[in-house]
Amino acid sequence: MPPPDITRANLAERTLVTLSRGSWNSPDVLLVETDQGRAVVKDFAPRSSPVRWTLGRWLIRREARVYRALEGHPAVPRLLGRLDDLALVVEHRGGARFSRRRPWTFSPEFGRQLREAVEGLHERGVVHVDLRHRSNVRAGPDGRPVLIDFDSAIHFREGGLGRRFLMPLFVLADRYGLRKWSRRLVPRPSAARSQPPEAAVSAVSVSAVSDVAPPGAEALPAPEAGAASDGGLGDSRPT
Repeated sequence: MPPPDITRANLAERTLVTLSRGSWNSPDVLLVETDQGRAVVKDFAPRSSPVRWTLGRWLIRREARVYRALEGHPAVPRLLGRLDDLALVVEHRGGARFSRRRPWTFSPEFGRQLREAVEGLHERGVVHVDLRHRSNVRAGPDGRPVLIDFDSAIHFREGGLGRRFLMPLFVLADRYGLRKWSRRLVPRPSAARSQPPEAAVSAVSVSAVSDVAPPGAEALPAPEAGAASDGGLGDSRPT
């Protein structure tokens, strides 16, 4: 069940901002305020009737199943429940988007932690599939990775033939995503020259999923000199 104070009837008044306006086959993503704090709602209700009654319901059930499989994973927002058949509610995690203009917002340990987080998905039978998009990986307020947007993710049941024979093929997509992150985490010389990390850290704050700063967000520490050039991902082999 979703937070008891969020219902279809009061969803509009509880919405702080629309993070993403969905296309014909994707949900609207809303940042909402609950009595327990902020949450994110993915909602297919605004879509056309054929999409609501077919694709929308199926995708909501599918993504909720993935979140349930990942319950307790430290890098994954917690599933709070389904608003109804067309919407699910997940925990809101503040986080900074990656930018080459401010690479110091990601600590030297971030690459290793990201690889371990992805390995944790695979251990639970989940493949994210879409890690290559920088919007799906954030640095949380503590500097550790936060993985979001599991609408493309696939959950393979333990003991099933799919987990044994198909999952290794889909894991290749996550490995490709990790390789892209290993390149992103190498600061460009021009970015490093544009603003020294020591000066920039005081000005960089952790943003919310929508770049709305959560209450009490603090700047992330600057990486130490001599950090590994591959961001800790160069030799990663998630399983």
